[in-house]
Amino acid sequence: MSDESSLVSNAFQTFMSEAPKHAQAWGAMVQGLATASALDKKTSALAYLAVLAALRIESGVPFHVQAAKQAGASRAEVISAILIGLPAAGHGVTQVLPAAIAAYEAR
Repeated sequence: MSDESSLVSNAFQTFMSEAPKHAQAWGAMVQGLATASALDKKTSALAYLAVLAALRIESGVPFHVQAAKQAGASRAEVISAILIGLPAAGHGVTQVLPAAIAAYEAR
């Protein structure tokens, strides 16, 4: 995980390269939502990790762990964000935990 492209899944890289207009529109929407959010960057990044864990979307975890880390999140906060969904989403949230820890420790 030496560069940012290694943090992005092959599927997402394909989306960006094969459908650039769609990717640009999607990116603009994401930026707009980030601007509209009342959450600070760290809280937002941790909340996003919780959603990825609840949905069991492991492919986005490395990129978003690095975003959380760059926003000041500790290793313990990343782990807690992933596990916060245990009561509502069940044990499945632990599926993304190994990828999150590896991503946090990689950089």
